[in-house]
Amino acid sequence: MKVLVADDISAQGLERLRAVPGLQLEVRTGLSEAELAEAVADADALLVRSQSRVTEAVLAAAPRLKVVGRAGVGVDNIDVAAATRRGVIVLNAPDGNTISAAEHTFAMLLAVARMLPQAHASVAAGQWQRKAFLGVELHGKTLAVIGMGRIGTEVAKRAKAFGMTVMGYDPFLTDERAEALGVTRADLHQAVARADFVTVHTPLIKETRHLVSADLLQHMKRGVRIVNCARGGIVDEGALVEALQSGHVAGAALDVFETEPFPADHPLRNCPNVVFTPHIAASTEEAQLNVALVVAEEVANVLTGQPFQNAVNLPSLTAERQAYLAPYLTLGEQLGAFLGQLERGPIGEIEITYAGDLANQDLSFVTRTLLKGLLAQRHGDEVNYVNAPAMAKDAGLRVREVKQAHSGVFTNLVAIAARTADRTRAVEGTLYSGVGPRIVGVDGYRIDCDLEGHMVYTEHQDKPGMIGRIGMLLGAAEVNIAAMQVGRRDSGGDAVMLLSVDKPVPFDILDAVAAIAGVRRVQAIELPGGGVADVDQRA
Repeated sequence: MKVLVADDISAQGLERLRAVPGLQLEVRTGLSEAELAEAVADADALLVRSQSRVTEAVLAAAPRLKVVGRAGVGVDNIDVAAATRRGVIVLNAPDGNTISAAEHTFAMLLAVARMLPQAHASVAAGQWQRKAFLGVELHGKTLAVIGMGRIGTEVAKRAKAFGMTVMGYDPFLTDERAEALGVTRADLHQAVARADFVTVHTPLIKETRHLVSADLLQHMKRGVRIVNCARGGIVDEGALVEALQSGHVAGAALDVFETEPFPADHPLRNCPNVVFTPHIAASTEEAQLNVALVVAEEVANVLTGQPFQNAVNLPSLTAERQAYLAPYLTLGEQLGAFLGQLERGPIGEIEITYAGDLANQDLSFVTRTLLKGLLAQRHGDEVNYVNAPAMAKDAGLRVREVKQAHSGVFTNLVAIAARTADRTRAVEGTLYSGVGPRIVGVDGYRIDCDLEGHMVYTEHQDKPGMIGRIGMLLGAAEVNIAAMQVGRRDSGGDAVMLLSVDKPVPFDILDAVAAIAGVRRVQAIELPGGGVADVDQRA
């Protein structure tokens, strides 16, 4: 079997593959899309890092391809949906750079606290200005860690060793998990308001883009220092420039940027109290070796029929199981994604109920897709269909499966309940023959709506004119309503509404809807378009 290596990957990782009987490696780097398509035509596996783009055209040219391995965390250079449709497994190495990223974050904390690059530049220029570089200690200070996943947790451990008080914010962080880590759980505004230093470790998803905004910066104490070694775009760079220039933020350390390479004329370059590095948090010999070894091992496992752990898309099922489960896999992921956006608090337990004829089946794959959809709202592309149960366990999330023979008026029903310390949120879904996945209940309210695309969810008082006022606001913003469902128990009481719309709703329109008298909550919800169900099977 041929393994094509299209990017520079650690030689030790490649040696791991060369040692597998029956595998033949071909290393060809720096290829254009057309050249890559030609080279991969007879390949069984493709290994890349971030340089090569694995497009739909490349995948279409590779009828033998079984697996694409990415020696790194992100898979933004791979068309995962196209790979899924063709039955090609996509693998990555999500754990390989954890320690390197955490250590780089701490190096940046020290650098911004003691102005190390500026002091070095001064001495290198022949100057000796000791009074110009008065720094601050980390000991005794408070660090807010935004995002308590693998890297955030490692940063918190190191901060504790330096004598810092750690405030942890993560939508999945429970009191029990926080206590075990020795950190104080807080909401976002509480965490940053008390912090002397703030570091971010979230994925870049729609909820975290410009999470560190002008508003959030104003909630921080004057003199705060900010570190971002996660993803460009989490910090609003324009707002950060203004806060640095005003002195509200005393310093910043940035490894990632909204535009990379970092523009030469960017105003942040004119801020003397900023430390820059060129996206190198994972650039250590150990990290590059780790990701190469992990992805090589995983690719070898796929090609030799052994178990593997780091699939970004769904592993293969038998054709018979695929035919039956495919629509439920899509239903599970969409319900999980819906619930993950509906409930933003620290979830401690998930209860999944399978009712009806479905209850007689092995539904472990459906549970995986559900957890992947849920966790992806907090962890982005770090979570996949294989590691989702382990990530749920690591986050302290208890998962229960319940099977019931009866499902009320539906032949089959999937219900998910998310429990926090003070409430339970629940969604229910089913399949209609010839129609596909539907959501049929939210928190006990009966509705019936497609589970796909752009949606707006509201909780409001049931009174005349409510729907019209919301519709007028959306219409004025040229947002077309494709479908509408309202659920209520009593006339004039509480109600929920779910709108399917043709495009994302601007934030200012959502704010205007929230300001309508009687509207208690409005939430934009984005759902996947059913890619899981499109997995092709090969003989």
